[in-house]
This record gives sequence, C-alpha cells and structure tokens, in this order.
Amino acid sequence: MNIDNALLTELGAALVAGNLTDKSLLAQTGATPNLHILPNANVIKIGGQSFIDRGRSAVYPLIEEIKQNLPQHQMIIGTGAGTRARHAYSVGIELGMPTGVLSVLGTFVSMQNARMLHYLLADAGIPFIEPAQFPQLPLYLAERRAAIFFGMPPYTFWQRNPAVGRIPPHRTDTGAYLVSETFGTRSMIYVKDEDGLYTADPKKDRHAKFIPQITVAELKALDLQDIVVEHSVLDMMENARNRRSIQIINGLVKGNLTRALNGEHVGTIISAD
Repeated sequence: MNIDNALLTELGAALVAGNLTDKSLLAQTGATPNLHILPNANVIKIGGQSFIDRGRSAVYPLIEEIKQNLPQHQMIIGTGAGTRARHAYSVGIELGMPTGVLSVLGTFVSMQNARMLHYLLADAGIPFIEPAQFPQLPLYLAERRAAIFFGMPPYTFWQRNPAVGRIPPHRTDTGAYLVSETFGTRSMIYVKDEDGLYTADPKKDRHAKFIPQITVAELKALDLQDIVVEHSVLDMMENARNRRSIQIINGLVKGNLTRALNGEHVGTIISAD
C-alpha cells in the first residue's frame, strides 16, 4: 500500500519507516496521553473461591448493595473462577494438558459464575457480556449503569507459560485489572472475604498483620508467600498508564462496597507510585 508521507505526523512517518523493536522509537509512542474511555465507571471484581463459592449468604447481600448503587455509580462487574476451576486444573494437569488448555478450562468456570450473577441481577436489567461485546459497553453503562463479564482474560490457548509449573499466570484478577487499565476507569475494586492485604493468610496465621496501604515496590520487597491478588497484576501496575492503584475490600461487611465506590479508604490500597 502506498502512503502519502505528507499526510503522516512525524511519529507516523517514524513508525512507517522505523523498526518496532527500536527502543527510542517505542519511547516516542508513549508521549501522547492515554484517553480515559470510561472515566466514570468502576471495575468490581468479585472473588470466586473467596466470595461466590460461599453461596447465598455472601452473594445475596452484595447483589442488593450493587442494586442500591446503580443510581450513583457505573459498574463493570467481573467474576472469579474459584474452587471449581482448581478442580479442573488438577484434572487437566493430571491428564497432561498444557497451560493454554488449562486457561480455557478456567475461562468457562469464570463464565459460569458471571452468568449466575447475571441472573441474580436480571430484574435490574444488567447484561452479561462476552469479549466480543465490549465495544457496546459504553451503551450498556449509559442505559443500565452496569454490566457483567467473566474475569478470565480471553487469552485461552494464547496464555503465556508461567515461570514455574503450568497454572495460567493471568487469571481473573488480571483480566479485571486489564479492563480497568484499558478503559481508564475511575477505580479497580477487588471484593474478597478478608479485610484486605495481610502479611500472611489470616485464615491460617493468627499473627498475620493487616496492611492498609502499600506500594507495589514495597510489597514485592516483602516477598510474601501469600498475597491477596495475582502477582501478574502487580507486574502490570508497574507499567500502567491509567490504573495505578487497586483497592481490596471485604465484601462480607455490609456497606464496604458502597464506601469504596464513594472513594473512601476501606480495606487495602496498593499503588504503583
């Protein structure tokens, strides 16, 4: 294809003629500020094993709190996969399945959870969307104030292999985070069954200390064995353009989601800065 170079910007001409592995050229592409596509929306990731697997006693009150917040807040709701995905991973690994296939298995469990929440929110008109429908997300938010998606990123067979083992490294925490980063949303809130980040798993270690606020660098320096979000989220935050912080809250405590949506410091805030 012939391109009239007179129509190209300086950067455009450099990209057409240059090498996309050239670090100096790549640095130029970061000079333009990112557009925040959905700056008023909030991404809410509801844990699978930590929350949805608890069933009615945990999920129903949160569903009601989501409905109560619809007039005030736009919400993009992602779901975790939970215990059923771990069962699928264990069988898949025993059968010799590679990481990409395990990612497919986890995706469908996360989708099951998303569909269940969709049915629970059906009376509020909240739609369930798949990756192909994300271009319609602004319309869904404008019309219904919320939408539900499955948190597993759609890498499926294209999932990268982890440094250790075969479990997919980019799972539902990562998928939800990427939606927030890409669309430049107002917040990224993880709904768990603990108050936030601890120095150890508080279910197993009664001496675990709560951490209300920390940076990614500080958290990595602690080298904790058990953290509340996937390590890949922390890695992505270091190079983030839009989503430079995340918030982890205890969804079992009534009102915590509302407080987080209102901008209050509840739970733990992890920031890249």
